Amino acid sequence: MCLITLAYHVHPRYPLVLAANRDEFHERPTAPASWWSDAPHVLAGRDLRAGGTWLGITRHGHFAALTNHRDLRREPKPGPSRGLLVRSALEGTATLDDTVAYEGFNLLHGPLEKLRYHNNIEPTDVALEPGIHGLSNALLNTPWPKVQRAKAAMERALNSREGALVEDLFALLADPAQAEVEQLPDTGLAPPMERALSSVFIDTTGYGTRCSTVLLVDTDGQVYFEERTWPAGTAQRMTFALGE
Repeated sequence: MCLITLAYHVHPRYPLVLAANRDEFHERPTAPASWWSDAPHVLAGRDLRAGGTWLGITRHGHFAALTNHRDLRREPKPGPSRGLLVRSALEGTATLDDTVAYEGFNLLHGPLEKLRYHNNIEPTDVALEPGIHGLSNALLNTPWPKVQRAKAAMERALNSREGALVEDLFALLADPAQAEVEQLPDTGLAPPMERALSSVFIDTTGYGTRCSTVLLVDTDGQVYFEERTWPAGTAQRMTFALGE
């Protein structure tokens, strides 16, 4: 993922409200969200090159999602795919004590009632506090323009009229507005590319937003999961009860 915004224990009906965009090279082979045949309790998309994923949830109420931490000044690491961390977190086999072999990442993970935030940059592993959070390719709640826009839009969406929340969240994820040059972070990219990647929804030649995901979990343990893939515009919608 390259952008996640979530309201955690904020909404009276939905303890978790999440909207996320996965940005990736168009040529990287990907399977849309589904229940995995080799791990039937896992609902997630799949990276067909390395076998991992970027975001998923299980029938048992475990959640995980990852963003890359972008700093092109760091020495590259030929380590394992970071998507395998999400897979192992969902399958309950994640070991986060030693993640120095991986390229920089942020990971939200754990049981829904006890989510944690982990990164291997500082490093940090802490309980996720209740509130509205935003995560892109820096640390949690780093005030990049796209993160600030997404968090503000999430706050507005939480006050949506009955039945409008899902579409308001997808509207949030479709925002193409780019930041002004003076607002851009400096991650080592050339300024034109840094600006192209500053929008919530990214559309460049060969790289951009590949899918958008909305996840709602209500107080009764009912889950609504919808993924919309781009550029085809196809949608996968699933509802289920935790513990099924």
